[in-house]
Amino acid sequence: MDLAYFLYETGHMMMAPARAASDATKVLFRNPGNPLANTAYGRTVAAGCELFERTTRRYGKPAFGLDTTQIEGQTVAVHERIVWSRPFCQLIHFDRVRGPDAKPQPKILLVAPMSGHYATLLRGTVEAFLPTHEVYITDWADARMVPLVDGRFDLDDYIDYVIEMTRLLGPDVHLMAVCQPSVPVLAAIARMEAENDPRTPLSMTLMGGPIDTRRSPTAVNKVAMERGTEWFERHCIVRVPPTAPGFWRQVYPGFLQLSGFMAMNLDRHINAHWDMFKHLVQGDGDSAEKHRDFYDEYLAVQDLTAEFYLQTVAAVFVDHDLPRGTMMHRDKPVDLGAIRHCAIMAVEGEKDDISGVGQTLAALDLTPNLPDEKKLYHLQTEVGHYGVFNGSRFRKSIAPRIAAFMQVQQDEFAAGRPTKAARKPALRKVVG
Repeated sequence: MDLAYFLYETGHMMMAPARAASDATKVLFRNPGNPLANTAYGRTVAAGCELFERTTRRYGKPAFGLDTTQIEGQTVAVHERIVWSRPFCQLIHFDRVRGPDAKPQPKILLVAPMSGHYATLLRGTVEAFLPTHEVYITDWADARMVPLVDGRFDLDDYIDYVIEMTRLLGPDVHLMAVCQPSVPVLAAIARMEAENDPRTPLSMTLMGGPIDTRRSPTAVNKVAMERGTEWFERHCIVRVPPTAPGFWRQVYPGFLQLSGFMAMNLDRHINAHWDMFKHLVQGDGDSAEKHRDFYDEYLAVQDLTAEFYLQTVAAVFVDHDLPRGTMMHRDKPVDLGAIRHCAIMAVEGEKDDISGVGQTLAALDLTPNLPDEKKLYHLQTEVGHYGVFNGSRFRKSIAPRIAAFMQVQQDEFAAGRPTKAARKPALRKVVG
């Protein structure tokens, strides 16, 4: 498998001259001074060149690009600031330029997935909460860029990082975990509650997370169960080639993860690129730009450390350690029964083909000592996995309910006692 990564890198380098020539040809045929630029022939050549260049390039880490937001009808500037850093993660705070008399707003620690894509995949999630919350997000490192001298990073380290960041932001913070981090976040809070940590967060929102993949197993879950951890170790783990700072580190490469996801909906991706080609030929720049924006993000991938990937596969998808009560964090058990104070909201998508319906809901069933009034379940109809944390239904239906849920816990914290709203039994809602 090490040869596969080498060949992948070699292929990219060998294609560089062809990409450069294709890009130059595209510029030539879009030049207003070229009489062919506005002809069907010229647009076809330029469109073909752009598609060739885009399908053969390596996509770099995207930018969040959130420079402003609206707060109470006013446009305010937003600046990214790193407030905590470790070799495999940095914590970004979206500073908003507000006046000294501005009313404090609830803090959100958004734990992004470490599953092949960058934290910018949650750009829409961040944007939705910026007007009303202080937003922090985990920016996980690309393992191929972390030198071997910086050591290992596994699932236990991930949990340690979550605990450290949670303690940094204090007890009045709300955690949000999207997909993969739902398991380590739930485990981290269980450990904090078991130790009566005074900086245990007010709430955690788990979104499309694989808490118990035995419920409504998807194709992804079934593959993991059928093949087992040893198969993934033999076929998916490679060493970083000498072209990157992480040379010789064992990783699960992002291009393999991306290939798997694209294979699940190959027809859709082929049709999307064909549609872009037609839009370019027809001069429909707006539709082509939407395609570029989506795939600039979707095709930008990062590597995961082998130890983190394999431990996650084993604990979450093969052995089901968390729902079975056998999960360990280093030498200590992860007891979900210890969670008694941190409120939990579970959010799922009706058409989620990554984390099936019921898998995230399991978190509410596995925490028997957490009062019912601190639990809430939301099933969003007509959305798939990405619709759980992004898109129009997320903005209109999901985000407002998450904000309201967190506000109840915020009010209770400020009052020092359960509020009237918090005493009401949690509702399990299905929204059309």
